Amino acid sequence: MSRPDFNLRDGYKDRFVKRDDSIKEKLDHILRWILANKSKLESRVAAASSSPALGVDVVTWRGHLTKLLTTPYETREGWLLAATLFRGTLYLSEVETEASRRDTENRTERHQEMMYWGYKFEQYLCAEDMKASPDPGGVVNTNEAFCTVVQTKLADHKLLFSGEVDCRDRGPKSPAAPACYIELKTSAEICTPKQRSNFHRFKLLKWWAQSFLPGVPRIVAGFRDPDGLVVGTETIHISQISHLIKNEYNCWKPTVCMNFCCEFLSFVRTVVREDSPRVVHLFSWDPHQDVTYTVHRDSSYCFLPPWYVEGMASPH
Repeated sequence: MSRPDFNLRDGYKDRFVKRDDSIKEKLDHILRWILANKSKLESRVAAASSSPALGVDVVTWRGHLTKLLTTPYETREGWLLAATLFRGTLYLSEVETEASRRDTENRTERHQEMMYWGYKFEQYLCAEDMKASPDPGGVVNTNEAFCTVVQTKLADHKLLFSGEVDCRDRGPKSPAAPACYIELKTSAEICTPKQRSNFHRFKLLKWWAQSFLPGVPRIVAGFRDPDGLVVGTETIHISQISHLIKNEYNCWKPTVCMNFCCEFLSFVRTVVREDSPRVVHLFSWDPHQDVTYTVHRDSSYCFLPPWYVEGMASPH
């Protein structure tokens, strides 16, 4: 591993514009993208009358699918997912759990700073355009992000989802998206066999789940010491992660993750039958428990905004 000695603490006190975590945007950004591309999406729909209006079964954020993929091996954090069926398509939006809300409210200053370190690492490696160089002396603004929109299939489920992408390869022979995309990650320096085992068991699982569905092929990881100094970097190829954990640790299996995600989506599509933005099914899961759900009509859990419902009804 190379040793770049990036100082991830630099700028935290004086060059950091932090996003307001209390603002819950739900699916609004991807819904606006759908309206802007509505005619294109609808033109691809098969002539079969059973096809959803958008030609997809599920619309959601990449992060929600990541949580579903990692659920079989999750032992600490539960989740809540709100589901609404509208014009034949299932929309999934995460609802903050009480435990998650408490964790956010009780974050220490140290925790807040360590979250900043990941964004600072991105600043060291990313330039504003293809011909520029990174500017680590600039402002880190977590209100800005580039999101890709992906249409793909997982078994029989046609998915449309969006997720943030950190950067792209700027080489002269760089392939088209998503093969040009790169995720940037930071992690604690690995010094002991136990740390290495935990890294493969927990961290690599989440990194794989985050990059697998959108087709991001590579992760550049920065390993840092307790003071926020990057002491090494490593390129990790997503296609090699499953072989690595199978041959060295055998601690989790991608097929188990994909099977759970598929089965959950099938279960939701079986349960959610009423096609209405006014009806929300709230699916709940906690570690070592079964998935349960409750039904809510005209409640605070409704998440498809009127401007989207009206926009989808419009012929233009």
